[in-house]
Amino acid sequence: MFNKRKIALTLALVLTLSFAFTAGAQAEVKNVIVMIGDGLGMGQIDMARYFDQGKDGKLELMKLPNNGIMMTSSVDGVTDSAAAGSAMATGYKTKNGMVAMTPEGKEVDSVLDYAKDQGKATGIISSNKVHDATPAAFAASAKDRGMDADLTSDIINNEVDVVLGGGGDDFSKELMNKAKEKGYDHVTTEKELANSDSEKILGLFNESYMNYILDRDDVNSQEPTVYEMTKKAINVLSKDKDGFFLMSEGARIDHAAHAADVPGVVAETLDFDKAVKYAVDWAKENGDTLVVVVADHETMGFSVTEPIDKKGLKSIEVSPEYMASKMIKNDNGKGFLIGSIQDVFKEYAGVELTKEEAKEFNQSALQDDGSLKYGYLIGWEIGSVIAKKHNVGVLSSDIRAKSSTGGHTLNSVPIFAYGEESEEFNDVIQNTEFAEILFKALGK
Repeated sequence: MFNKRKIALTLALVLTLSFAFTAGAQAEVKNVIVMIGDGLGMGQIDMARYFDQGKDGKLELMKLPNNGIMMTSSVDGVTDSAAAGSAMATGYKTKNGMVAMTPEGKEVDSVLDYAKDQGKATGIISSNKVHDATPAAFAASAKDRGMDADLTSDIINNEVDVVLGGGGDDFSKELMNKAKEKGYDHVTTEKELANSDSEKILGLFNESYMNYILDRDDVNSQEPTVYEMTKKAINVLSKDKDGFFLMSEGARIDHAAHAADVPGVVAETLDFDKAVKYAVDWAKENGDTLVVVVADHETMGFSVTEPIDKKGLKSIEVSPEYMASKMIKNDNGKGFLIGSIQDVFKEYAGVELTKEEAKEFNQSALQDDGSLKYGYLIGWEIGSVIAKKHNVGVLSSDIRAKSSTGGHTLNSVPIFAYGEESEEFNDVIQNTEFAEILFKALGK
């Protein structure tokens, strides 16, 4: 005679185990796409949507169904990109400048490492150098973000399948030979990237960081956009039957923000947003995919102020860094010709400076020893003058000069997510918890 009570208990146990197994299986997401807008706080997002669509417009990333807030501190307080990327990639807070290491100098694995251990294809993309702080945190380790040789070697030795961005000058001849031996297809232009049919691609499209979107026509750039790199990477990595992990960074949003460059922030953000749309559309069609859009930190405290001169700013078609390259130096190398300063501001930014204002700008372009600052730093000063003239809500150049991070803030940043396990981001979290959610989604 059957024991009905025993049968009922057995069935209950089977159902419980079945449910637990199913829940566990569902937690293991096949594909993870992390989209990081470097320096992309809510102010930059609002600026981009306002300039592109008007006061009530929405970017594509704002249409994702799940969203939260991420706090951004490092061990030092206000974070740089190295410490921020490390926290988000590994789950460990560290000191500014350190890449995927604890403050004591111990290497820690990233979520990309874990995905690779699971047999998944992996990729990193950046419109900065491919081994700059944020992408490096996912694919390499170093005590200092400036250790270019160590970081580039780690990326190749770790055999990240798709590596796309700038930084070609930091890849030695020996390392490029090693990459070739490992089966990488080395491409250097948008066209070569599009035509590559390899499953391992090393795309180095600039000697340093990639050109701003606004400058590409003026410098005859042959570089792909973040959108084009993301599209190619997804199409290549998705061929792996075990799935993939991809980190794609719109890095020059941060660079434009450091320069208080509204047109630059808008252009870079819109390209990044186009890449987000492609990733989300791909995830909707293919399933089993988590897409997360976030920033590593906010830069320069951007806000859309009431008196902002939208029309004047929209007429600017090149970056402040490009403007700096058009100024004529004094014969002694200490500063620029006053007339040249005035001409450049008027021609490229529609801003008329008095001689006194031009002289004041000249002083801001000099280092303490009287020599000129690097071109990008002069661009920062140009951008700040333009921002002030057009009533932009942004940190002043004086505050930026006092900042060890060049104008980063402790502002929390928004998270937008779609797909498997994306509801886990509906919260206020630390940047270390961001990594923990990714690890969990992949089954750790």
